[in-house]
Amino acid sequence: MNYWLLKSEPNVYSFDKLKSEKKGIWDGVRNYQARNNLKAMKKGDLAFFYHSNIGKEIVGIVKIIKESYPDSTSDDLRWVVVEVEPFYTFKKPISLQQIKSDAILQNIGLIKQSRLSVMTIKPEEFDYILAFDN
Repeated sequence: MNYWLLKSEPNVYSFDKLKSEKKGIWDGVRNYQARNNLKAMKKGDLAFFYHSNIGKEIVGIVKIIKESYPDSTSDDLRWVVVEVEPFYTFKKPISLQQIKSDAILQNIGLIKQSRLSVMTIKPEEFDYILAFDN
């Protein structure tokens, strides 16, 4: 299993919206590295759902339920989407400030590649962040 982090502005597409819809299509990605990450996702992989710009916090986890296929919001077949469903809601969101202030997480993509909307998360980083929810 691989682990990921997906970023969305909550006023555009929030975790609550995804939960109300029960599943969603992760579309509109127009960065090559982020696209390559979408292409690498496998059914069953887990991803943190991060609210960017407003909130700046991890609010939940989604499960990849359908692997990449062409993005219907683009005429260019190089762009892809994946389908996700809500998997877990954090009791209390994990803020970017919490992550930045933790010495163990200083090399996480959320800090090192802050503008990337779809990024990998190492298994040990995933488990470590998940433990914040206790």
